[in-house]
Amino acid sequence: MTPVNIQQPQLMSLMAFQEMLQDIAPGAKSTCGLSNISNGPPEHLRPILNQTYMVMLQKYGMYSVIADPLDEQLAAIAKGQRQDIVDLIYGIMDGSDPDMGSLSKELQDYAKTTSVILGKSLYSDSWLEV
Repeated sequence: MTPVNIQQPQLMSLMAFQEMLQDIAPGAKSTCGLSNISNGPPEHLRPILNQTYMVMLQKYGMYSVIADPLDEQLAAIAKGQRQDIVDLIYGIMDGSDPDMGSLSKELQDYAKTTSVILGKSLYSDSWLEV
């Protein structure tokens, strides 16, 4: 996998592969080194990239991830304690365009990050500020 700040198309390739894997090998389990996506961006941006990409991969059948065990938000999402985040990301992946004005700053950040990973927005170290 390539870091988000280098080549976004490869990020989509992994999600497509995950979807295909479930078609050709139902029940197959896969693991991803989650921090690969955030290798390179500033340290403060790495958690939201990892958290968002984990949810995106989960939608396509990723079974587990190698992740930062100290990232409490990532653990909460993985344990099903932040369904609001999962629903937002899945909705965007399914083509929904959320009303950004109605979202909290936290959810806006996840929406923006999803758009960056999907290649709908260009990556820059300031994507959350725009």
